Amino acid sequence: MKSSGIGGQAVLEGVMMRNHDKYAVAVRKPDGEISVKNWDTRSIRERNILLRLPIIRGVVAFIESLVLGIKTLTYSSGFLEEEEERSLQQGETQVSDRREVLENVLIVTLSILLAIGFFMILPFAVSELFRGKVHSQTMLTVIEAALKMLLFLGYVVAISFLSDIKRTFMYHGAEHKTINCVENGLDLTVENVRTQSRYHRRCGTSFLLVVMIVSIIFFMFIRIDNLWLRMLYRILLIPVVAGVSFEFIQFVGNSDNPVVLFLGKPGMWLQKLTTREPDDGMIEVAIASVEAVFDWRAYQAGIRKELSRRKRHKKHREREEKKVIPEDIVQDADYEQSFAAPDPETSMELSAEDEKAFDRPQESKKAEKASTAKKSRQKRKQRKRRLQQHRRNQGQKRRRNLPQQRSRRQKRKRRTRGLQRQRRRPWQKKRRSL
Repeated sequence: MKSSGIGGQAVLEGVMMRNHDKYAVAVRKPDGEISVKNWDTRSIRERNILLRLPIIRGVVAFIESLVLGIKTLTYSSGFLEEEEERSLQQGETQVSDRREVLENVLIVTLSILLAIGFFMILPFAVSELFRGKVHSQTMLTVIEAALKMLLFLGYVVAISFLSDIKRTFMYHGAEHKTINCVENGLDLTVENVRTQSRYHRRCGTSFLLVVMIVSIIFFMFIRIDNLWLRMLYRILLIPVVAGVSFEFIQFVGNSDNPVVLFLGKPGMWLQKLTTREPDDGMIEVAIASVEAVFDWRAYQAGIRKELSRRKRHKKHREREEKKVIPEDIVQDADYEQSFAAPDPETSMELSAEDEKAFDRPQESKKAEKASTAKKSRQKRKQRKRRLQQHRRNQGQKRRRNLPQQRSRRQKRKRRTRGLQRQRRRPWQKKRRSL
């Protein structure tokens, strides 16, 4: 499966799709109409080369996706209000861009703090209660890891019973099905999307699970006795854990190695809780969101071209290995007889000298290498002689011009001394001895 580079997120009664520097949100209105809105965006990773380094780019991508997700969720939630309330809000003074940015930053900060408190500090505090009974630090880490996984899975299962979240999970499945349809080279229609899998390797749910697993591995090998320092380094390592998890998800999503795919299986299993089979209306919304940011027809043409190139290469390799006769050559009797024994009437007998010449062994590779080495040595000697002769000629020219150069230098010295004597003051002249 070739990666298309597009990613998405399920929102309230809609789907958000992003493709590099632009993203779109398609929402199903209460009257049944699909509303699509496009935005242009530019990642801060493109402005600074340091932010494109491994692990660092993962932290930046995580923060950007979190901000973008909250922004699109806020936009889609406006369509769930009644028409009268929305008209009243539109008549009021609009919120400035600066205030909107501050609200998004505040929501992101609170979300991160709540996630840290619920999924990190709470399991850590509960595991510390067993310190008096469990004296092994490894066992305490295992208990903390088990509590993290139970809290995370319990949270996902609990919210899946909410009606709005259940429909959001259905839109999540529609998003995955649409991306799989595009990356498999099929036409983006409702019938084709319906047959695709609702699981995807680059899903954000898999990212959250990988974050949990990577944090468990990190905290298992780093041990500090002080309680507050242990809690502090757990919080400080969150960006590193997020960066490593991002690199792992990207590696799994772009690889076809069976071992790598097996490592990404837990994330696929978790998607059974966070995705549901969508209906045709949800698939239409996902298709509208994809078409707003991605030219799937051009991508499909590129996939077909790549597949045909691979097919030709494979066919050529098989011909070379098996040395079969190509299909375009006619397998007639004349072609088969062309490899038969020669006709005795037209064949000529070889003389004894020709047979000796034919049976004479050819020059071995060792002799060929020796001859080529001898020729290269001769060429090096010739170049060395020419260089020595050139240096001799240059030395003779210098010796020939040496007397003239000496006379010029002496004249120049006399001239400068005379000028220096003329410039001296009377009191600077040397006194002649009486």
